[in-house]
Amino acid sequence: MLSHEKIIELKNFATKIRIEALKAIAEVGFGHVGGTLSICEAVAVLYGGVMRVDPRNPSWIDRDYLVFSKGHTGPALYAALAIRGFFPMDDLKTLNAPGTNLPSHCDRNKTPGIDMSTGSLGQGGSCAAGIALGHKINQSNNRVYAVLGDGECDEGQVWEMALFANHHKLDNLMIFIDYNHQQIDGFTDQICDLGNLAEKFEAFGWYAQSVNGHNVEDIYDAVQKALIHKGNPSVIILNTIKGKGVSFWEANLFNHNISVTPELLEKALEELETQLVSN
Repeated sequence: MLSHEKIIELKNFATKIRIEALKAIAEVGFGHVGGTLSICEAVAVLYGGVMRVDPRNPSWIDRDYLVFSKGHTGPALYAALAIRGFFPMDDLKTLNAPGTNLPSHCDRNKTPGIDMSTGSLGQGGSCAAGIALGHKINQSNNRVYAVLGDGECDEGQVWEMALFANHHKLDNLMIFIDYNHQQIDGFTDQICDLGNLAEKFEAFGWYAQSVNGHNVEDIYDAVQKALIHKGNPSVIILNTIKGKGVSFWEANLFNHNISVTPELLEKALEELETQLVSN
C-alpha cells in the first residue's frame, strides 16, 4: 500500500509529465496531445514507484524494460525520462526538430532510456513478448512492461502476441492498455468495438485487471497484484480519458493530433499547475 506522501508524489509526477510534454509539443506547434495526456498516471507509477532503472546507466543489464508500443505518444515518456534525469530537461525543447534525439515516435537508437523503437501500431506488444521470452531463456530477473493503445488493439498482431505470451507462460511480461475509448477516426466502439478487453485477455489465458487509469494508487495496487501472479502474462486495462488534465482538450473529440499554440499552451498550463498539490 502506498503512503499518503507517495500518492501525492506520484500524482504530482503525472501532472509534471503533462506539463513538460505539452511544453515540448508546443515547441513543434502540434502533436499527439490526446493520447499523451491520457497515459501520464501509468507512466508516473512505472518510473516513480515500480520499474528498476538507473538514469545514470540507461543500458544497465539488470534493468526493467518498457516498450511504449503507442510510440506516437512518446512525449509523455520523454518527459518522464527527463524528469528522472536520463537526459537534460532542455532536450525536451528539441522534440521532432532536425537532428534531435527526441523524434516524434520512440527510437531506441537516439534516446537514452528508450528500450524499443515503436510507432508501427500492433508491433510493440510482439517486441515486448520477444524480450520477455529472451529473459526467460536467460533465466534473468528483468521484467518487461509495455503500453498499448486501445485503437491499436484492432490489430490482429496484438492477439497473436496474446496467444504467444500465454503459450510461453511469460509471467515476466505486463501490458497496460490505454483504454481512452477514442482513436484517430472516432470512438473505438464505433470504429471496431473492443468489447470487454479484460474478459478477452482472460480468454487468451492472461491475468487481467481493469482499473481507473487516472488513479495512481489503483494502478500501483494492480501492478503489485500482477507482480505476485505466477504462470501467466498480465494485462492492466487503464480506463482513461483522452486529453486528461486539460478540460478543453478532454471535451475535444478530435484531440488525437492537434495544434498547440502559445495561447493554448498558456491556458493549459494554468489549469495543470492548479493540480499540483503539497503534502
